[in-house]
Order: sequence, then C-alpha cells, then structure tokens
Amino acid sequence: MAKYQADSERYTKMNYRRTGNSGLLLPELSLGLWHNFGKNDDFENSRNLLKCAFDNGITHFDLANNYGPPPGSAEKNFGKILKKNFKNYRDELIISSKAGYGMWPGPYGDWGSKKFLVSSLDQSLQRMKLDYVDIFYHHRPDYDTPLEETMGTLDLMVRQGKALYVGISNYQPERAAAAFKILKDLGTPCLIHQPRYSLFDRWIEDGLLDLLGNSGVGAICFSPLAQGMLTDKYINGLPRDSRAIKDSPFLNSTQVLEMLPKINALHKIAKSRNQTLAQMAISWILKDDRITSVLIGASKTEQILDSVKAIKNTHFSEEELTNINSVLN
Repeated sequence: MAKYQADSERYTKMNYRRTGNSGLLLPELSLGLWHNFGKNDDFENSRNLLKCAFDNGITHFDLANNYGPPPGSAEKNFGKILKKNFKNYRDELIISSKAGYGMWPGPYGDWGSKKFLVSSLDQSLQRMKLDYVDIFYHHRPDYDTPLEETMGTLDLMVRQGKALYVGISNYQPERAAAAFKILKDLGTPCLIHQPRYSLFDRWIEDGLLDLLGNSGVGAICFSPLAQGMLTDKYINGLPRDSRAIKDSPFLNSTQVLEMLPKINALHKIAKSRNQTLAQMAISWILKDDRITSVLIGASKTEQILDSVKAIKNTHFSEEELTNINSVLN
C-alpha cells in the first residue's frame, strides 16, 4: 500500500474559526467518530473517512472513551490509523476525547469523579498511543460529585500534560456557568462546550449560546442532522436500511413520520438555496459566529464531501430565516 500523502490543497478547502477567546482555530466542520469506527465496522472504510476528512481541511477528530461498539474500540482503531497513516501529521491535528458515561463495571467506571476521569484518560491515551490529547471533555454533568472535584481534575489533566485544553459537554447553562468560573479561577479556562444542536433541537438558544458568547467559550455542536432526519434520506418515506426502520435507541419510525411534513418543507427551502437539506442544516448552524464548529458523522466519504459544500453558503436572508422558523414553529 502506497504511503498516504495528504492533499496539498487541503487548507484552501476549509474555513477555520477561533475557539472562544483562545488562540485555537478549529475547522468549521469536525469529524466525530461516534459511529462507524468500532470493532465491527469496516476498518478500511474508517481509514478512508479519516483521509477524506483531512484531505478537505478537517483537522479535528472527536472521540470519547466509550465510542465503538464495544466501548474503547473507536479509540483503538483510530490509534492504529494514526500510527500507520497520520504519524507525520500529528501536529496538524486536533484530537479530542471525553469521559463521563459508563465505561467499566463498579463504582469507578462512570460519571465525574477524579478517580474515573484520571483512569479513563490514561486508558484513552494508551488505546490511541498518544502522549496527550488536544481537548479532554467531561462528557455529561454529574450532580452527585462536587463540581469542584470534576473541574479540578480537568485542570490537573492540563497541568500533567495529558491534555492541552479542556471542555464540557451536555451541560445546562447554570451548571456550565459554574464550571466556567471554577476553571477560570484554577487558571485553566474552559475552551469549549459540546452541546446537541440542530434545526429540530434548539435548546441551546435558551441561554447557553449567550453564556458561551459572553464567557469567551467556543461551541462545537453534535447531531446537526438530527440523527439523519435533516437529510434527503426520508423525503420519500422510510428506506428499508434506515436507522429509523431498525428503531435505533436514537431514532424510530414514529419520530420520522411525525416530522416528515417539516422535513419536506425544509427540503424545499434548501432546494431554493441550491443546497441539499443536510447542507442547509449545517449552514444554518454556522450562520451564528458564536458557533466554532459543527461535528459531523459519516459512513461514506460522499457524505463528508457533501457536508464540506455547506461552508460555501452560510448566509441566510431574513425571508429565508422567517420561512424556516414558520416551518419549525
């Protein structure tokens, strides 16, 4: 197999945004390894997805300790691909991982204790064969562990050189604000917050986006396509191979059928913009300059290439925004 050489034009294909008040630039699109990188997935396809992303200027690869399945296998496969194909590009990559969901049995394999977070990051680094990650997140709030303990551990990870930056994910505004203050007082400001956000799920508009903007904290949004509902996949109904037909834990056929009128109406608006529905859904998120990056997933390289086109048109007229809101309300 020929040695991988990244596309020399990769940085002309992507836009980069400053992450909050930090010095770190992130690509407007980042690649998430939540699906399609586990032990049972096609390894060559996983490798091709990473190559395609990087060749198009996507420098940020987002993982977590429990991505797979089974948990840990996405990090392990990523580590193999990194060593084989991206070793010479490590300093051009932003690699993130997280801990906060169940990872191993017993009282020390979940949530937000110092014991769990330290052990989890050590395991993640071993699986990926890395000395450090660029960003380490607490994956979800833990209301039974003092926030000072959890944030203090994130600070410790930076001071030990195991992470360059830290972030939080899935935190509501009030607890996020408290976390930001603790980290700032410790001298390790929170770099970024990773919330779920899409046309169909706009909860972060109720205070969190304002908090991030005012606090100088970046935002990277996951599930921008609402588990595939904001794509052309369901325009003509429910495909037999779709996630909804299989009734995945994250999407079922009832949800899709309920949203179908809105999906079709949004599809028409996207078409008038010369975009696919998926492209418009991504562009709509990126119209807000408080958003640093949109986290996409992909099972095919074509999906990455389609998503990259979204960054070419992130402007929406007042009429378009009014039409979109009238569909959603």
